Amino acid sequence: MENAGNPTPLLTARQAGLVACTGCGRVHEQGVERCERCGAHLSSRDTTSLQRVWAWWFAGLIIYFPANLYPMLITNTLGTEYKNTILGGVIELIDHHSYFVAGVVFFASIMIPVGKFIAIAYLAYSVRHRATMSDHGRQVLYEVVEFIGRWSMIDVFVVAILSSLVQFNFVASIHPGIAAISFALSVAFTMLSAQSFDPRMIWDAEEAATE
Repeated sequence: MENAGNPTPLLTARQAGLVACTGCGRVHEQGVERCERCGAHLSSRDTTSLQRVWAWWFAGLIIYFPANLYPMLITNTLGTEYKNTILGGVIELIDHHSYFVAGVVFFASIMIPVGKFIAIAYLAYSVRHRATMSDHGRQVLYEVVEFIGRWSMIDVFVVAILSSLVQFNFVASIHPGIAAISFALSVAFTMLSAQSFDPRMIWDAEEAATE
């Protein structure tokens, strides 16, 4: 009978000699090189995961600075050119009392990307050092980061739509700035960084700490 004061630790798949395919999810015995269902290469752990995570993370962080310093949108109205950065666009929306739209742009284009950088760095750091957040909490954090990443593209979508619709030559025209390309690349790099992270390392770190 299990002792309530000292519960038996859960048996992991690796301890049981099993490995799951990351492509289709089928479970095989360790030693099998290829998945019998989809043919994907089987590996208990991705040993190069953290290297790719940090490489894509630094690439995304570096290119995130020009995405905020250079204009995202260039507007020409009756011969007058206006250039707006992401934060400048938020401020202008507030000046026009479009508080909801300003809040959405600020949250999707500034809060989410910065939050993703912090979350990915914390997850990558926590698998090699002692973490204050529980294993389950870090797993949930990883799922949130992976899911919410695509919504950071809202600024790029808006610029693309406006650029294609508002083209009236001298009267009014809208063109994307260099920040639009930088921002899109930064989002793509952080998404690749999150996808490169092997969440199984979260549980491995806890196993190593309790041994």
